[in-house]
Amino acid sequence: MDRILIRGGNRLNGKLPVSGAKNAALTLMPCALLTDEPLTLRNLPRLADVDGFGHLLNQLGASTRIEGSRPDEFGRVMTIRAGQLTSTEAPYDIVRKMRASILVLGPILARAGQARVSLPGGCAIGNRPIDLHLKALEAIGAQLEMSAGYVTATAPGGRLEGGRYAFPVVSVGATENVVMAAVTAKGGSRIENAAREPEIVDLCRCLVAMGARIEGIDTETLEIEGVDELHGATYKVMPDRIEAGSYACAVAVTGGAVELTGVAPGDMGATLDALREAGVGIEERRDSILVTSEAELKPLTLSTAPYPGFATDMQAQFMAMLCRADGASVLTETIFENRYMHVPELARMGADIQVRGRTAVVRGVEKLAGAPVMATDLRASMSLIIAGLIADGETSVSRVYHLDRGYERLEEKLQAVGADIERDGGG
Repeated sequence: MDRILIRGGNRLNGKLPVSGAKNAALTLMPCALLTDEPLTLRNLPRLADVDGFGHLLNQLGASTRIEGSRPDEFGRVMTIRAGQLTSTEAPYDIVRKMRASILVLGPILARAGQARVSLPGGCAIGNRPIDLHLKALEAIGAQLEMSAGYVTATAPGGRLEGGRYAFPVVSVGATENVVMAAVTAKGGSRIENAAREPEIVDLCRCLVAMGARIEGIDTETLEIEGVDELHGATYKVMPDRIEAGSYACAVAVTGGAVELTGVAPGDMGATLDALREAGVGIEERRDSILVTSEAELKPLTLSTAPYPGFATDMQAQFMAMLCRADGASVLTETIFENRYMHVPELARMGADIQVRGRTAVVRGVEKLAGAPVMATDLRASMSLIIAGLIADGETSVSRVYHLDRGYERLEEKLQAVGADIERDGGG
């Protein structure tokens, strides 16, 4: 099984390209199920999750074609065509590996009038029920049944009616599912307290490019007028704000100057504000960010929150960075109840972190020491990479299949800016 080997202590300098967003890509790909015409997605990251989702679409009858990219390029172009759905069931063997698979429920239901989807899997970072997905779909006309680990949904008469739903709490995935289901409903739909993440905006813009009618994009209230059918389109996946923030944390803690290219600084407000507060130099440009770090890092008090708040997907990376801050930082995780599984691994490297419930107190230490550590989930794996970049000696990160789900060719990108990092296939 592969592992990542890091010998810490190198400053990072140069340019580092940021890939298309994993979370956006996995939301845009199921849009192809809503039409029999091709959907071409540009800037699609080369990730295990993207490959897995493509396999799921193939199982449903869609064809996927990769084009216009070379092995030495980051990102690729994928054309997906669901000329005819040969199955309306997303099976357990595929869905269990990736929570995002639940996002085929709304599009299959909208296209075929019925869908059967296994309950999802993904990172074990806490309880993430799909009840909000189901309630939202029910509100726009779906009839639902749950049995034997599957959700069976039907649209009476073969087409959803449309309706109104107000989310009791913000849910990104449920917002995505109900929006995709509503765009071809008979009537209009009003979605209140909708998630406002940039990935939601990207989804809505892609659907509009396919012929959907959506008002209120980038707000918490979405007004959707159902159309009879969607058509194909070509759409560019947005930059990955979490990947960009992860590399910014790496530069912050190692020192140096790195320009992160191909980014959208406007989507990263909370992350960039927190970095500035920690004493990191941030220069926003039109489609890049220059990150510089020379002075000692300052401690922070942060609490995760739905967008535009501080992203839960950045918590682990900031924790690793703050292990070297001058003082005690306080991190509070409000989104998922089990997202501190990386703490014992950081402690093996000499970190001083105390967890009480959903709050972690991180006391900066003079140095970290390289050690064998194990990734427990996607973002936790990146926190261990960041810690390894500043640790004395060698750090070996195992179970890097978590890392491969969300970071495109990470070791190549970090090598190009001076990190001593490599992948070992024999670990």
